[in-house]
Amino acid sequence: MSDFHFYHPIEVRYGDLDPQGHVNNAKHLTYFEQARVAYMIELGLFTKDQSFMEIGVILADVHITYFEPVYFGQKIKVGVHAAKLGNKSMTWEQNIVDADTGKELATGKVVMVTYDYRTEKTISIPHEWREKITKFEKQSVVE
Repeated sequence: MSDFHFYHPIEVRYGDLDPQGHVNNAKHLTYFEQARVAYMIELGLFTKDQSFMEIGVILADVHITYFEPVYFGQKIKVGVHAAKLGNKSMTWEQNIVDADTGKELATGKVVMVTYDYRTEKTISIPHEWREKITKFEKQSVVE
């Protein structure tokens, strides 16, 4: 996994738990999504009140590797790193770490595609997004 320049704190909720008393594995994907949206808002790619019908993103592929369980009350943060920008796709590397110890609890790789929900077609990643992401990541992420 890469160095992360962006972390988003996550509050583990009681409803995130499964019968075994730890966070259900499916919630990790929700945590990843929440952190990616926060990243995009932080970079000005989206606003909190914007309609996603104009320029949206859809999930194309996801892989998660789990190292340790996450528990209720545990302070965690989710890292987001744009690893690669294609013509229409964005590959994100993400991780979940214990906020107190820095220990990595899970890693993930997510591929998203830019999408116009009105025309129901994939679209090229906006040039402005490329510029902002590359500047923030401090390296070229263009494929």
